[in-house]
Amino acid sequence: MARYAYVAVAPDGRTAKGVTKADTLEDAELALYERELRDIRVTEKRSVLQLEITAKRVKREEVMHLSRQLGAFIKAGLPLIDAVHSLAQESGNSSVRRMMTEVEHGLRGGETLSDCFDRHPKIFPEFYRGILRSAELSGQLDTVLSQLAKYLERDLEARRKVKQAMIYPSIVAVMSLVTVVVLAAFVLPRFKDFFASLDAELPLPTRMLLAVTDFLTAWWWVIGVGGAFLALLVFAVTRTHGGRYARDKLFLALPVLGGTIRFALVERFCRILASMVGAGVQLPEALRVATGSLPNLVFRRSLNNVGELLLEGGGLARPLAATGLFPTTAAQMMRVGEDTGTLDTQLEVTAQYYEGELDYKLKKLIGLFEPAVIIVMGVVVGFVAVALVSAMYGIFGQVQG
Repeated sequence: MARYAYVAVAPDGRTAKGVTKADTLEDAELALYERELRDIRVTEKRSVLQLEITAKRVKREEVMHLSRQLGAFIKAGLPLIDAVHSLAQESGNSSVRRMMTEVEHGLRGGETLSDCFDRHPKIFPEFYRGILRSAELSGQLDTVLSQLAKYLERDLEARRKVKQAMIYPSIVAVMSLVTVVVLAAFVLPRFKDFFASLDAELPLPTRMLLAVTDFLTAWWWVIGVGGAFLALLVFAVTRTHGGRYARDKLFLALPVLGGTIRFALVERFCRILASMVGAGVQLPEALRVATGSLPNLVFRRSLNNVGELLLEGGGLARPLAATGLFPTTAAQMMRVGEDTGTLDTQLEVTAQYYEGELDYKLKKLIGLFEPAVIIVMGVVVGFVAVALVSAMYGIFGQVQG
């Protein structure tokens, strides 16, 4: 029998809490109802070991499908509680089933959907819940859920493109590294003994390669410890606010990569801000949530200052342009939206524009990365091959002489 934690209202009007045992969640609810408890909310109580074994991470892709299905059910006229119940029953992810069951109990208790999602901030980001809350007030829940699903789909598609593009260079790098390790660990030691037995003078490339191999063989543990210490030091520094800010600033300053990161942040900011403003969220609140959704501290610090200027009546476009982080085109589009009263539309247009620019930047970055990896690994493998071949020819020539 499973254990279930419950919160309910007792016959005397007081709140009753406790744990009960039952075969299923429905059996637990029925047993509590027979005890004259009302407004019952039941959740399965699992041990730490059970949670470690059965808990699954709710992926962003599942949130996208959940949003699309929920929006379709509501648009078809299905009551929200029934829609949530159906999704909980159909889900193949135990974490989603538990989460949706808790949402269903919250809805039955008179809570809103956004209030229920507030209990799961790791699954539903703040901007998602903020847009949902505004949609509930405006009665556009089905439309907004569909828009959220489309946004998550675009975000997933962008990440998928990057992962797919990295497959080929990664395979080349791994295979080249394996080749070098095999040559250094197994081939070179045999050649070294053979060279020593002939007492022959080796060419410079061969001597350099053997010196590097000997150093790595003798001091590999120092290199390993040093690398681990350096990694821990970088990790510790980047856990601090100042360290994260310096790291983010460095990434933005890198050639090619920095421009790609900047375009990705601008596109994400405009997309979330457009969704929230279009859903009826007040601009200062929408700006705060959109700013908080960005992982880069340089952008977040600058946009916090934009929020202060916005509250003072400075508008949005001018303070954004003053940060130096947003391209001139983006600021001009937002200025047009402010002047014509179509800020949400212009933000969406801006997001679409920079989505296309981001695709171009990603292709350019990947186009540079692939040949760079191939050239570097080709130089390393080629140097090893030249060192071995030159040694063989050199020894052959000395023996013949």
